[in-house]
Amino acid sequence: REYVVRAAKSEAVGEEAKPAGDFDAFRPYLEKIIDMKIQIADLWGYGADRYDALLDVYEPGITVEKLDAVFAALRAKLVPLAERIAAAPQPDVSFLGRNVPVDKQRAFGEFILREIGYDFAAGRLDASAHPFATGLNPGDVRVTTRYKEDDAGFSLFAVIHEGGHALYEQNISPELAGTNLCEGTSMGIHESQSRLWENMIGRSLPFWERYYGDFRRITGEFADVELEKFYRAVNEVKPSLIRTEADELTYNLHIMVRYELEKDLINRRLRAADLPEAWNAKYKEYLGIEPPNHTLGVLQDVHWSGGGFGYFPSYSLGNMYAAQIMDAMRRALPDLDGLIREGRFGPIREWLTEKIYRHGKMLTPAEAIRSAAGADLDPAYLTDYLTEKYTRLYNL
Repeated sequence: REYVVRAAKSEAVGEEAKPAGDFDAFRPYLEKIIDMKIQIADLWGYGADRYDALLDVYEPGITVEKLDAVFAALRAKLVPLAERIAAAPQPDVSFLGRNVPVDKQRAFGEFILREIGYDFAAGRLDASAHPFATGLNPGDVRVTTRYKEDDAGFSLFAVIHEGGHALYEQNISPELAGTNLCEGTSMGIHESQSRLWENMIGRSLPFWERYYGDFRRITGEFADVELEKFYRAVNEVKPSLIRTEADELTYNLHIMVRYELEKDLINRRLRAADLPEAWNAKYKEYLGIEPPNHTLGVLQDVHWSGGGFGYFPSYSLGNMYAAQIMDAMRRALPDLDGLIREGRFGPIREWLTEKIYRHGKMLTPAEAIRSAAGADLDPAYLTDYLTEKYTRLYNL
C-alpha cells in the first residue's frame, strides 16, 4: 500500500518536473521509489544480482548475467556501425515534414491495419497522447496512435507498431479466454511482434513497393518523391536524444543506457542525485550527443517515476527476438518478400499464430523463442540484420 501511494505521487511530480526540466523537484520522490524497489526485490529474493528480481517481473527467466552478455554483443557491433553510418552521405528527409491532414493519416492507418489482418470487429483505432494497444480479451483489442500534421510517418509507424501488439492479442487461442493465460507471455516477446511488424515488415522495401502508391493516393502527397528516396528517408539512422523517436538501430543504445543506470541504482552503486550526470555521460559515450537539459535527458521517460525498474530491457529483447523470429519465418516461408510485396499477409500471420500467438502465456519467453526459431535467444540475428540492411542503404 505504501509503495502504491508513493508511486502515484512520484508519477504526478514527474509529470510536472519533465516540462520544467526540474530534476531537483523530482529527486526526493525518485529516491523513495528506488529505496522501496530495493526492499521489494529483497523480499522477493533473487539469485546473483538484486536487479534480477525486477527483471523477472517483465521477462521471466532473464537475468543480469544473460543481459550483460547480449548487450555486450550488441554494443560491440552497433556502436561502430552507427559511427560508419554517421560518416556516410545522409538521405534527404526534408519532404517527410510535409503537411498531411489528420483525416488522411487516419484513413491510411486504418487501411494498413486491415491489410495486415487487424480485425476491426474486435477492436478500434483512436488517438491518444502516447500510442498504445490494450486488450480486454481476444474479442476486444484496441489500438491508438498520435497524429502530427507535419509528420505522417509518426502516426503510421505507430499504428503498425501497435497493430503488431494487437495481432498477438487477437490471435490467442479462444480456449484461453477468461484465464490469466490469455495474454502475451512477456513484454519482450510482445515487443518482438510490434517491432517485427513496424520495422522488419513496415519499413522494408517490399512493403513500400506494395503500398507507396496507396500512400500517395490516400494522403494526396509525395507524388514527386521516388520510392527509393522515400524508402531511404523512413529508414534514416541518426543519433537522437529521445528514445521513443529513435531509429531501429540506435534505439538499442538508448535502452543500454537505461539498463546500466538501473542496475547501478538498484545495487546502490549510483545515487539518484548523481543520475543526471551519469545519464549525460553515457549518452555522450554511446550516441555522441549530450542532452542540453533534463527534459530531453533523464526526465524524458515515465517508467522510473512509476517504479517501472526492470522494464526497459524488454524493448531491446523484443528487437532481438524479432530478428530471430524473422529469420526463422524466412526459412519457413522462402518467398516472404514476395508475400509482403503482394500484400499477402495471411501466411505470415498464420505462421506467427501457430508459433507464438495462440499459446498466450502457456509458454515461457524462452520456450516461445525456441518454438518459433528452434534456438535460444541469440543477439547475432539482430546485429546481422541491421548490418546487412544499413550497409546496403548507406552504401558502406
